[in-house]
Amino acid sequence: MIKVKMIDHIVLRTDRRDDMIRFYSDVLGCRVERRLPAHVGLTQLRAGKSLIDIVEVDSELGRAGGPPPSGTEKSIDHFCLQIEAISEKSLSEWLESHGIEVGDFEVRYGAEAFGSSIYIRDPDNNIVELRLGRFRERPYS
Repeated sequence: MIKVKMIDHIVLRTDRRDDMIRFYSDVLGCRVERRLPAHVGLTQLRAGKSLIDIVEVDSELGRAGGPPPSGTEKSIDHFCLQIEAISEKSLSEWLESHGIEVGDFEVRYGAEAFGSSIYIRDPDNNIVELRLGRFRERPYS
């Protein structure tokens, strides 16, 4: 039922934003594509057709993920899979038929602009974002 097209983005949490941005841009050649206001705490870097999101742990987005990364705390907040076009209703029904808890769809920014997506959890409790194949432009609000 679900057909994955590509990894859309990964989200890395950090308390060393500038070092992370320098590493991914200067060392690995990714370019900064988008910076949200400091209180939001998100910088997005283009990695080929995908994005790497750097989230500051002391920002609005970062605080939702818990303490700063360390040897025992996670640094990957979630990853996003871009999937083939399917209706939100069909996707919800498919996931629920497999015992997966389904929340609300929201419009979020990803590798191919804004699109509808949903968060789910895998058996190890990792957060997986599923982004539908339909995209539309929308300014950040």
